[in-house]
Amino acid sequence: MTTQFKERRRITTKTLQEMKSSSHKISMLTAYDYTMAKIIDAGGADVILVGDSASNVMAGHETTLPITLDQMIYHASSVVRGAERAMVVVDLPFGSYQGNTKEALSSSIKIMKESGAHAVKLEGGDDVSDSIKRILLAGIPVMGHLGLIPQSIYKFGSYSVRAQEDAEAKKLIRDAEKLESAGVFALVLEKVPAKLAQKIAQSLSIPVIGIGAGNGCDGQILVSHDMFGMTHEFSPRFLRRYLNLYEEMKSAVNKYCIDVQKGDFPNNQEQY
Repeated sequence: MTTQFKERRRITTKTLQEMKSSSHKISMLTAYDYTMAKIIDAGGADVILVGDSASNVMAGHETTLPITLDQMIYHASSVVRGAERAMVVVDLPFGSYQGNTKEALSSSIKIMKESGAHAVKLEGGDDVSDSIKRILLAGIPVMGHLGLIPQSIYKFGSYSVRAQEDAEAKKLIRDAEKLESAGVFALVLEKVPAKLAQKIAQSLSIPVIGIGAGNGCDGQILVSHDMFGMTHEFSPRFLRRYLNLYEEMKSAVNKYCIDVQKGDFPNNQEQY
């Protein structure tokens, strides 16, 4: 990372725009608690997303749909306290903005006031553009999300790659342009063909962050629990595991249990 961006006290929407303009790739990871946020922030991530994926990796739900607005605020508050440099973006959960611009604004204000986060993210294209405009009127930055949108999983029926057919690809391009016109400061593209994602990234003036969208995007995001290897059942093509914490942590727990059972923990040096 260049000194220009590494020394920033706090990454902002302006910083991200400067990074795109200078062809400096943006790194983004999820976090849901204070300790993980501190580690990810210290590691140099530019943006931390408090994702509704907490519904999966933290709460054990099959989808992102069950997590509530208050639960998202709890996670976001913890992350904000742990992040000194990274910009913190919070997902608007399912049911807190769809089809109702007033509720979208109310949910966004509640997140910003109660968590201290710096921006919100929502899923959808032209159907949410009015909500985006209304949220922006309150001075709240909004990040968009297109492609595979997990809150609509029951509509799509699977987590397969989106926009492979010409008609859907054209709609994705139109939606991306409409979100930029509506005022989003950045856009996440999830699970779309790499060439299409690169075309969109090159055509928009705002940063485009990819997850399963190839290396032609302006930045990348992964779910931290997947990247650290804490989840081991989930192995999509786009995921690179930088650690295997599932096995390492399981081994540590096993050793602890053995030491306790043998009476080896605590030893004389570990007691008062």
